Amino acid sequence: MTAFSLEPAQLAWCAQLRTLAARRLRPLAVKGEPGRVNRALVAELGALGLLPRLFASGALDLCLMRESLAHACTEAETALALQGLGAHPVHAHGTPAQRDRWIPGVSDGTVVAAFALSEPGAGSDAAALSLTAHPDGPSGWRLTGEKRWISNAPEADFYTVFARTTPGAGARGVTAFLVPADRPGLTGDRLDMLSPHPIGALGFDGVPVTADDVLGEPDGGFRVAMDTLNLFRPSVGAFAVGMAQAALDATLGHTARRDAFGGKLKDLQSVAHQVAEMALRTESARLMVYAAATAYDGGAADVPRRAAMAKLLATETAQYVVDRAVQLHGARALQRGHLLEHLYREVRAPRVYEGASEVQRGIIAKELYRDNESCNGFHENQEDR
Repeated sequence: MTAFSLEPAQLAWCAQLRTLAARRLRPLAVKGEPGRVNRALVAELGALGLLPRLFASGALDLCLMRESLAHACTEAETALALQGLGAHPVHAHGTPAQRDRWIPGVSDGTVVAAFALSEPGAGSDAAALSLTAHPDGPSGWRLTGEKRWISNAPEADFYTVFARTTPGAGARGVTAFLVPADRPGLTGDRLDMLSPHPIGALGFDGVPVTADDVLGEPDGGFRVAMDTLNLFRPSVGAFAVGMAQAALDATLGHTARRDAFGGKLKDLQSVAHQVAEMALRTESARLMVYAAATAYDGGAADVPRRAAMAKLLATETAQYVVDRAVQLHGARALQRGHLLEHLYREVRAPRVYEGASEVQRGIIAKELYRDNESCNGFHENQEDR
């Protein structure tokens, strides 16, 4: 792709995904039980070959999948994303034995993965984790503590768990572990959340793990977490763009058909200007998401800043666009079962998870100041010459 457009093959694939989501995935999503893993939906994502692409493609491909699925079926989008989020650390940092054991099941939709980072006292602050890995023998630990607000918990088949292995070391003292759901001492409870998929709390009462369960290196878990989030944050933005586009499309159709004040709603300048603003913001967010994904795929040095910008702009944009769409539709949009009623509930959470909007602003500022210091140092050296 160029900086401004997708290739024809990519556009055709996105259209195919929207069709598959509407015809094959949405019927399964409707049959799912709120707050439970929809295993039939996950299995269909595998059968369609979408889950294997999580591990065979780059960030842009992931964004195109999430945006396209979200446009037609947010439940399918979320099911796909959670498989990727939970299993990416295994794919990218796991041993050959770990990958061989878990990735095939994730890819065909028979194994459900989860990413267990957040805690009651450490949501967006990944360096402040308190779940503790106490040494147990020459090459083992016992996990003690709690995780909270974990998507797919307590129904996942395995969890990527981040625990403190070195007290007082901040981000440098965290290790990532692959923890199967059947480990003794691991329990879970559902949380009653505004979400169609399960979100739960996990309790760790001396859960045994060994060196064979470590993802990456001991005390290297923060890198595993950040690598995963830098990949998935732009794609959260893609999810948001897909929802924004669905709301915009619905608004275009409604305002073109709706009679009001002797004409159509679209003929009112105030309405037309709002629709134009919705389109402008949606396209701007889309371009930033694609730019961040392309930077990730190219190994650019500024990925953390671009990923944070993409997630921040796209999720805030989607909130605005969906809210405007509801306003222009009126009371019908708030009726249970209406597309916009669904999107209105779905659009709020992405501004919180995988780093709240305030955290993204902090990341952006930190990266900008660090770049500025580097530039100042370079200019000072040039002046000395």
